[in-house]
Amino acid sequence: MIRTLYTGLLALAAPLFWLGLRRRARREGGAWDILGPGRFGRYPGLSAPVPGRLWIHAVSLGETRAAKPLIDGLLAAGTPLLITHATATAREECARLFAPAIAQGRLELAWLPYDFPRAMAGFLTHFRPCAGVLIEREIWPNLVAAARAAEVPLVLVSARLSARSARGMARLRPLMRPAFAGLDQVLAQTQADARRIAALGASRVSVMGNLKFDVSPADALQERGRRWRAAWGRPVLMFASTRDGEEARFLAAVQDTLDLPGNPLFLLVPRHPERFDDVAAQLAHAGLAFARRSRMAEPAAVAPDTRWLLGDSVGEMAAYYAASDVAIIGGSFADFGGQNLVEASAAGLPVIVGPSTRNFAQAVEDALAAGAARQVEDAAAAVQLALAWLDNPAERLALRDAARTFVAAHRGATQVALAALQPYLRHPDAR
Repeated sequence: MIRTLYTGLLALAAPLFWLGLRRRARREGGAWDILGPGRFGRYPGLSAPVPGRLWIHAVSLGETRAAKPLIDGLLAAGTPLLITHATATAREECARLFAPAIAQGRLELAWLPYDFPRAMAGFLTHFRPCAGVLIEREIWPNLVAAARAAEVPLVLVSARLSARSARGMARLRPLMRPAFAGLDQVLAQTQADARRIAALGASRVSVMGNLKFDVSPADALQERGRRWRAAWGRPVLMFASTRDGEEARFLAAVQDTLDLPGNPLFLLVPRHPERFDDVAAQLAHAGLAFARRSRMAEPAAVAPDTRWLLGDSVGEMAAYYAASDVAIIGGSFADFGGQNLVEASAAGLPVIVGPSTRNFAQAVEDALAAGAARQVEDAAAAVQLALAWLDNPAERLALRDAARTFVAAHRGATQVALAALQPYLRHPDAR
């Protein structure tokens, strides 16, 4: 009964949701296929695909990048895959990352349908996967119910659930408890995540670690970033994955630093591509000399008197980190719960985070304990500390070593996940 009510409310809200997606699609570009048949679990004119693929759902760009080591491992083992997404940016990135496997027919891309019963049932009937792997926290009531009806086991991998999210889901316990209980297995990032997920009804919950620690930046991107850094010939302070409202705080914090020795370059990389133009407008409104990566053939062309570079490109995050000396991680200086600091640490960057880190609480706690990161109260303190590090090469080198040691100590989640998924690859009903 409660799931029927949920479905009815979802149907009522759907037109507003689709309108929001349409606006986002206009800002970001790309093929979103918002009202396409695949979004509703319909595949007219398409022949049935080869059944028995392992299905992995990586909803957006972050989950897609996090899942890369797992996907690489499965492809190396000869496992045929079906990958679903909900955003065009994620789908385009997946197509780029795994182009050879797609061309060889070893990996297929599709949209995950909206969470309507018939749509999910149509999706599973068409693709007939041997099992489903959900990355991090994509639990949808009708998805889980349809998978159980189709006898497709679901495994939640690299699962995370903040205390705030857990409290919200607890208020929807009649709806969410059957969804969590319907999962065949959960592999959580941390013990705290495991406890919260088990309390919501999941069984067979264990800890695997965080897939993000196993992500290795592409050599070509790292080399690109190193070339940029050499060409710029000055210190680089990166504001990584910033969210709405944070850029203004960082601009204000930097305002009094224009006469600093060393002529640092401030590299600003917003989290979401749809905000690139808005952030560019903020820089222009502030009267700052800035360049845009998207309008350069090569960022080495940044003029010496240009103090800001807007990193408005997708798929170059590893290059941005490789070009930088210090990273301030966005999403943590307003109440967003933080963004992933692991990629910056893997690049050997000293990292600064703000007070809001609930989405990556364990990773932040471990990084702080390892001496790989510092936590500050606000944007002004972050900029002040970052500039001090730029002026102290010896301390920066020690922090770089601590960052790499921290990441190395937490690798291995991919192998745990691969081992846990083996029974599902032998037979759809294997447990």
